[in-house]
Amino acid sequence: MLDKLGNVLKKTISKLAGAIFIDKKIIEEIIKEFRYALLEADVDTKIVLSLCDKIRKKASEKISGLEKKEQLIKLIHDEIVKILGKEEYELEIDKKKKPFKIMLLGLYGGGKTTSAAKLAFYYSKRGFKTCLVGLDVHRPAAPEQLEQLALKVKIPYFIDKQEKQPGTIWKKFENKINKYNIAIIDTAGRDVLSKALINELKALYKEIKPDITILVMPADIGKAASSQASGFEKACKINGVIITRMDGTAKGGGALVSCYETNAKVIFIGTGEKLQDIETFDPSAFVSRLLGMGDLKILLEKARLAIEEKEKKKIELRIKEGKFTLTDLHSQIKAMQSMGPLSKIAELIPGLGGMSEKVKEKMPQLFDIQEAKLKKWKYAIDSCTKEEKENPELLNSSRIARISKGSNVSTSDIREMIKQYRLVKEFISGTPKDLENISGGKLDQKTLRKLAKKFGRRMF
Repeated sequence: MLDKLGNVLKKTISKLAGAIFIDKKIIEEIIKEFRYALLEADVDTKIVLSLCDKIRKKASEKISGLEKKEQLIKLIHDEIVKILGKEEYELEIDKKKKPFKIMLLGLYGGGKTTSAAKLAFYYSKRGFKTCLVGLDVHRPAAPEQLEQLALKVKIPYFIDKQEKQPGTIWKKFENKINKYNIAIIDTAGRDVLSKALINELKALYKEIKPDITILVMPADIGKAASSQASGFEKACKINGVIITRMDGTAKGGGALVSCYETNAKVIFIGTGEKLQDIETFDPSAFVSRLLGMGDLKILLEKARLAIEEKEKKKIELRIKEGKFTLTDLHSQIKAMQSMGPLSKIAELIPGLGGMSEKVKEKMPQLFDIQEAKLKKWKYAIDSCTKEEKENPELLNSSRIARISKGSNVSTSDIREMIKQYRLVKEFISGTPKDLENISGGKLDQKTLRKLAKKFGRRMF
């Protein structure tokens, strides 16, 4: 996500922090790199030049070296946050309304239908009874796509593959839709914002009376986001924006800034193809990630989306009882894999965001090796019998050889998995007081030293 801009920002902060004196030469070097990175991220030229002038002005002020460094770093951070939207815009769901109607708008190819499924999944994980409504009657196979996505995330859906009037489809299912807390409504798009599309959206808006209307736009639209947001605003009142494909373009900065400039608040960003890959947009936290400072809020969001609530309670209960089997290990591996690549998870952990870049430079295959191990362990567990999963102590040499043959995983990899499983089990069952301290947020230095002494060397 805007990797080049993030790398330049990290280098800029590092150069400022490491400089003994802040002279004109250093400032101009920083401004040059900074300007190039922002322009490459498709941020408007006027905004970039204005920001560079502010850095020059702050650098020319007569203040002590240390204070100047801190002020310049803060200025860079705060100004980028400001041009991205200043503060997080939260979508408030009125729990008293049934259903709370969220209508999505957008052109073809922007990821509207996928975003509808992502939103439904997102809110279902937060305890809302959610449904999907398909009103795109123009795009070929649009109802089928919504159906497939809904089945994938196990969300109820309402579509009519034969009807060509979106208003008629809404009336047909309205009584059933009213039983849900939230209804995510997918509407039709066009190749361009035409008069026909505007008229259709106006009619739907009047018929449905949505509580929130969200515009979906891809990040690669860049600075053109402002004109598209203004165009849709004329058709319906836009309450917020979802920017999709933030994982695959350098132009995301332009889309984000353009939305802020036109007062279209970015609520969510899409960061991947999986239905879990949707994040609330917080400008301050976003910039922290660009600077390698991590984002624990998003990490917790990802964890919540990855782990089913029933599964989570089941694992918590088993851990409390001191039980941990290969079935539990399998569930944990599955959840980790659905959260995304390990390198991306590392970037969300404060203190590891910047470190992960250094690790990737020195050991580029580290994360790939670890992910490959997790896959192998999952395959090995899949090849175990139910009895072996619940009682891993049964795994002797002959059983390991059979599992190796069935899963195409080497015996050495399987033995390594068993070793890690035993270590985790010992940690869970052997330190009840320490686990109680951890779960209660009381991980003091004494407890930490004790755990590190007992398990630290054996983890690697």
